[in-house]
Amino acid sequence: DFKELQAGIDTTHHVADGYEANILVRWGDGIFEDSEPFDPQAQSAVRQHRQFGYNNDYVGVFKVPGSPNNLLMCVNHEYTSPEVMFPGLTASPKDNDFSEISDLMVQVEMAAHGISVVELERREGQWTPLASSSFNRRISASNTEMSVDGPAAGHQRLQTSADPSGRRIVGTFNNCAGGVTPWGTYLAAEENFHGYFWTDQMEDKDGKRVRRKKGLGGGQADSYARYGVPANWYNWGAYQARFNVDKEPNEPNRFGWVVEIDPFDASSTPVKHTALGRFRHEGCECILNADGRAVVYSGDDARFEYVYRFVSAGKMTDDRETNNTLLSDGTLSVARFNPNGTVDWLPLIHGTGALVPENGWESQAQVLIDARLAAEALGATPMDRPEDVQPNEHTGKVYI
Repeated sequence: DFKELQAGIDTTHHVADGYEANILVRWGDGIFEDSEPFDPQAQSAVRQHRQFGYNNDYVGVFKVPGSPNNLLMCVNHEYTSPEVMFPGLTASPKDNDFSEISDLMVQVEMAAHGISVVELERREGQWTPLASSSFNRRISASNTEMSVDGPAAGHQRLQTSADPSGRRIVGTFNNCAGGVTPWGTYLAAEENFHGYFWTDQMEDKDGKRVRRKKGLGGGQADSYARYGVPANWYNWGAYQARFNVDKEPNEPNRFGWVVEIDPFDASSTPVKHTALGRFRHEGCECILNADGRAVVYSGDDARFEYVYRFVSAGKMTDDRETNNTLLSDGTLSVARFNPNGTVDWLPLIHGTGALVPENGWESQAQVLIDARLAAEALGATPMDRPEDVQPNEHTGKVYI
């Protein structure tokens, strides 16, 4: 019943009569008591790791037990925009010109990616970040170690020179939409991971020197091509060997997963759940099935990609530790939409349908690492960039 705003663009942030808008927290704002003040002329990775990250996407909010005036907010910092992040740049990374992007800038960018966990306190009707909170945390692309579980954990295609176990991954980035679980954890979905990988190999095309894609990846060439690796959106690989596919060809396989974070334990280790499949996850919205199993929906946000559903093997209980393992084991399926309006969920299970050794599928780990190729083999329905998939916890309907 409020008066609608008149459409238009100017320098003022307009809200309807009777409402107000306030800045809660901005890039560079300190979220710890020892955070240094933000100075765009003196940025560093050390400072950024103690400050709110860059370019927000999904926001998850949790009630703080015993504190009715407090909330715990988790925010994805999907990507960085160096052309407006660093003063004085004239070359544009958007034009594949990284001549002015230094090692220091790369370190700041990596620190600005990831997730911020910030406790909020309501004071006289206004929400305010609480820098003294023990819950506050910065999770970044450069210094947060994560564990890996599920069928692909430890697989040789997840092994690198820095992590021969294939079970300890540093960092997360390009976290787009996400989700909140019924048991109180935060899900961050890795989307356009391909853009962060780099190759030094160039070729001549239409009179220009451009990065070479064909032939890269060796035995993983089909996987590289299907996921668009490497895309050279960032020049991290010019300074960090793990982002250079010429030096670490398995590193791209360690991204494109769903990360589960316990926001109530700042010392906890985030977990990458391989059971939910590897693709450009746009969100990971979770709902409980009637029988207590967890169901997670994800769109693969690229043209002509697919919609996926994961159903846990276990059921939610009153035990938090048990619930924190629900996404470690279950069945991932991909959607086939039929002409009559119905949908079939096609399980991505090794040894069934087209996913058999005779067709080159050697393990469940391979199926999940190359979920796009597996979904294609099953005849899933290509979609028009499926983004968020939102289940309604009251009606049971699911909106894509």
